[in-house]
Amino acid sequence: MLGLSTALITGVAGLAMAEDLKFWTTEEQAERLAKQEEMAAKFEALTGHTVEVIPVTETDLGTRATAAFAAGDLPDVIYHTLQYALPWAEAGILDTDAASDVIENLGEGTFASGALAMAATADGFASVPVDGWTQMVVYRKDLFDAAGLAAPDSFANVVAAIEALHNPPEMFGFVAATKVDENFMSQVLEHVFLANGVSPVDDKGFAALDEAATTEVLEFYKAIAKASPPGELYWKQSRELYFAGKAAMIIWSPFILDELAGLRDSAPPTINDDPTSSELASKTGIVTNFSGPSNPDGAAWGDIRYFGITNDAATDAAMEFVEFSMSDGYAATLSIAPEGKFPVRKGTEADPAAFSKAWAKLPVGVDRKAPLGDLYAQDMIDEIVGGLDVAQRWGVSEGQLSLASKMINSQAINRIVRQFVDDKIDASAAVAAMNKELSAIE
Repeated sequence: MLGLSTALITGVAGLAMAEDLKFWTTEEQAERLAKQEEMAAKFEALTGHTVEVIPVTETDLGTRATAAFAAGDLPDVIYHTLQYALPWAEAGILDTDAASDVIENLGEGTFASGALAMAATADGFASVPVDGWTQMVVYRKDLFDAAGLAAPDSFANVVAAIEALHNPPEMFGFVAATKVDENFMSQVLEHVFLANGVSPVDDKGFAALDEAATTEVLEFYKAIAKASPPGELYWKQSRELYFAGKAAMIIWSPFILDELAGLRDSAPPTINDDPTSSELASKTGIVTNFSGPSNPDGAAWGDIRYFGITNDAATDAAMEFVEFSMSDGYAATLSIAPEGKFPVRKGTEADPAAFSKAWAKLPVGVDRKAPLGDLYAQDMIDEIVGGLDVAQRWGVSEGQLSLASKMINSQAINRIVRQFVDDKIDASAAVAAMNKELSAIE
């Protein structure tokens, strides 16, 4: 046991004070629900509070919450995506004081700063960060080391590596996303724009893209696209080519980590004759914080999930449940899907790395299982977790996430970048076209 928080200890109640809590979760797969119900049972045994675990399909979460709020029938706690944190706080759905108190009780300094920043309000936090993941540059560390190349943590280092390693068709320097109508391209492009400090929004709404910094992004993206195979490329081809040993670098989510190690039969490495081999994992490095010339500090593209305590909640009991889920129950919370649930709370004030260490020991995989800590070196584990400190998304800090999401979903950026990559327009025309189309989105 890692020790209960003070608030949870003082909140332990006899049956006469027990509350019946409702918990909405988007983790609705049968195996994941079973783990959450097991946690609820442990919490009930500890506190006397019951927790009804209610699955909600992620695409229905917004409309369900709005309807329940109007009816005065919100659940006590909602496990929700980043997009709802600040809008729900502004709408009065979330009890921001309760969330802020939980974070203070657990220790603000024990949370990843990037995950907290995305839910920050004027005087606290909208919700409590639970878990998240950051997009990664996945690369052949063995080839980089043999060639004396620096890790691909900047535009310049990626281009240098392409110049050294690109040798098609045996080895492509990169496999960039080029399929315009795939969300994968949108996600990769936002990551690259963020890396160079470029955003299409500010606190007033649309903000014209800076031509010089955006041109750097465009030229970089053209470089990685030209080092890729021809065709309409998205996550499928990037994974297949990397797994076959024919790509030096790709950009992917951490859900590739178990597949890299031969733990999933539906997506086996083909670099050798053994689809269960961990050889490719042993030759792989990752980068989460990635920088461009106009933003030397760089950024990581992050997807964070939160516990929201609602304004209809039995507040004290709901806070106890969230604190339990983020302390004694935190390893179980992360175990629901460790490869996509990085610990946003790295440890306690007494043991700052407690949860990071516990997470690295959780088994990942589908057809076979093994802890990430057995598959990857400690410096790679540290890089994975550390990305959450610098995780960003367009529009979050500016309060314009909704507008930024509409811009991304329009796929205008994808289409215009592809025109530039295909040498149909120059950089100046591409920037002007993006500014024109994005400015019309409301």
